[in-house]
Amino acid sequence: MTSISGKTDIDWAAFAAELTPVEVISETVLVKKRSRDFFWYSPVLNAELKKCFGDLVARPKTPGEMRHCLAVAWKYKSPVVLRGGGTGNYGQSVPMDGGLIIETTAMNRILEIGDSFVRVEAGALMADINAALIPEGREMAMFPSTQDIATVGGFVAGGSAGIGSVANGALRDPGNLIALKAQSVEEVPQEHVFEGEDVLQIHHAWGLNGVITEVTLRTVPTRDWVGCLATFGTYEAAYAAGCQLAKSPDIARKLVTTVDARICSYFPRLEGHIRPEHHLLVSLLPSEDIDRFRTLIEAAGGHVDLTLTESERKAAKLPHVFDFSYNHTTLQVLKADRSATYQQVGCPVPPDPAAIADLRPKLGEDVWMHHEFARVGGEIVTFDLPIIWYTTPERLAEINATYEENGFPVYDAHTWRVEGGGLKNADYRHLAVKKRMDPDGLLNAAKSAVWESVKDLSPEEIAAKGAQ
Repeated sequence: MTSISGKTDIDWAAFAAELTPVEVISETVLVKKRSRDFFWYSPVLNAELKKCFGDLVARPKTPGEMRHCLAVAWKYKSPVVLRGGGTGNYGQSVPMDGGLIIETTAMNRILEIGDSFVRVEAGALMADINAALIPEGREMAMFPSTQDIATVGGFVAGGSAGIGSVANGALRDPGNLIALKAQSVEEVPQEHVFEGEDVLQIHHAWGLNGVITEVTLRTVPTRDWVGCLATFGTYEAAYAAGCQLAKSPDIARKLVTTVDARICSYFPRLEGHIRPEHHLLVSLLPSEDIDRFRTLIEAAGGHVDLTLTESERKAAKLPHVFDFSYNHTTLQVLKADRSATYQQVGCPVPPDPAAIADLRPKLGEDVWMHHEFARVGGEIVTFDLPIIWYTTPERLAEINATYEENGFPVYDAHTWRVEGGGLKNADYRHLAVKKRMDPDGLLNAAKSAVWESVKDLSPEEIAAKGAQ
């Protein structure tokens, strides 16, 4: 079996045989399909990653089968990339150096539901976890807008916030991510347990430093949620109302999103349900808070266009409101026009509607704002996921510079290096753990711009660099 990636000289037929009894996928078209994630949201990443492929896919069903996969990979010194639902936007699960792709979706058992937690295998779908929790009166504290295809292991390895974060904080906030189990890549792979603050040694490392096999997450009481859409004459007014709603002590919101009116024109399924050419506020609220929500919106100069319980939503055959939040907003535009892209931008803290209004004309007509509200470290913050009508790398750099010059830090969505996006800088704690868990650097090593410079150091020496 020849190398599909063209980057390895491994005997892949022998490799596949040694993986028995683990299910493998070797057909070229299927291996190439599983070598992609949602990096095509970025024209920059699409150009750089579209020809990067793995050589073989393994689908372990148990932690024991996962250990077997990792032991065989170590024996052949094969690069390894972990893949869940493939919903990442930055090429996290794209095999830069070829090698073995391990798809976790067959490891999907829900192992335990407790009073305030759920323990699951890494390949469990977020939607399936919520479906199992709700009859028990619980739900996840947060989940991504891609919950129908996103796995919990992928969310922990690559995500940071989601629907619920405005109430319950970021994934990294204490108590949200309770425990992880992760396997090492060595001759005899070992299982390690990370609990409490130690989970941050593995969280948001893109699978660089250990193979997550099990996750324990905080759960919260489920509510009778109502999807709410309100519209405003100006974006500043929508954003200001979002700030009030996110900070309200009397309304238990689970989602607060504001969307530029121009983006809303790419939401055809909302046509006739929201006022055209108006800026949108999206929220998810418990039914008992709807009257207070109406009062807040009207006092802020807005109009409540739509409120839907789950049964009403299904009867109307409308999407969930969170289909118009987070990067699902980007997806709605991309369905109609692939020349669009997006960016990830931080905002001044505390949120400042005047700063948003001042920035909008400086960005130009090719940048359309879209803000998400979250609670991080106990404080309400916002971040912008704007629609950008892409023309050239130079114009994208100008847009980034405009944000930065006005006090809005850019967390670049157009890089496949873990240090270049949300982290901004090298996380030597993660790299020190990588050295312990993956001493030969087989796990997704190309995604770190720093690994090559520290791979020959001890874990202690790598960690010390973080203190410099």
